[in-house]
Amino acid sequence: MFAILGAFLVVVAVLGGFLLERGNLFILLQPAELFIVGGAALGITMIANPPRVIRKMAHGVTSVFRSPTLHPGLYLRYLRMLYEVFSLVQRAGTRALEVHVEQPDSSEIFSRYPDLIEDPETRDFVCDSLRMLVIGATTARELDRLLELDIDVQRRGRQEPVVALSVVADALPGLGIVAAVLGVVITMQAIGAAPETVGQKVAAALVGTFLGILLCYGAAGPLSARLGHLAEQHVQFLEVLRTAMVAFARGASPILAVEYARRSIPVELRPSFLELESTIRRDARVPLAPPPPGVFDAPSHDS
Repeated sequence: MFAILGAFLVVVAVLGGFLLERGNLFILLQPAELFIVGGAALGITMIANPPRVIRKMAHGVTSVFRSPTLHPGLYLRYLRMLYEVFSLVQRAGTRALEVHVEQPDSSEIFSRYPDLIEDPETRDFVCDSLRMLVIGATTARELDRLLELDIDVQRRGRQEPVVALSVVADALPGLGIVAAVLGVVITMQAIGAAPETVGQKVAAALVGTFLGILLCYGAAGPLSARLGHLAEQHVQFLEVLRTAMVAFARGASPILAVEYARRSIPVELRPSFLELESTIRRDARVPLAPPPPGVFDAPSHDS
């Protein structure tokens, strides 16, 4: 919503100022100039990026105009989920986690958190990391390094559309100049025509420069910056999860591990300790530990 308001203000300020100077909006309607600038920008994007990055760009641009996904309530839910996971391990050992990490959709813990189930990247980040604890294939230090590697890969992946959009933004003013130059060429061809005709062609040429600069500094540039901010927010979120899992692997109690994670949340999104304690006491549901093999076996009646 905030981004939509910003885009609206850009349009109102530019066009409103033009109208205050008694400009004619119909002069700005130059389909040929828009075709040159927009078409060339699209071509540059296709040359510079593989299809998967272009899809990321499209998805990222739409996400800019959605409500923010990261907020204190989301962090609270994830911290509560990790507390339930750690408490289960503390009660029954890491083997009790196997069924949860192998089938998170039907897990008594993970299925209660649709945010995790609907986010494959975060779900795999959590479950694959816990799976390493289940099979006993890593130490706390190795787990920390493994999570750091995963976060770095995700960071690079989320920066790809940011860089691609930034390249387009840098190219737009130049494309506007190209459109203007072509307009000047057409104007020179009509140099002997009536002054009104020549003036219209000059105006059309200048609209190309206007479009290139406006799309650069009023659209592509801000969108690139916002995408970069959203990417960094996601990385910070993964760092919070990493902090909790590594702290627990190093021997911290469940409540201390999630407190480590809470302290690593950015201040403006960090829930208070009382909020964390309250949601754990009120909403945490730790599954019962499975009984050891043979405990409920029927007694033998052989004489």
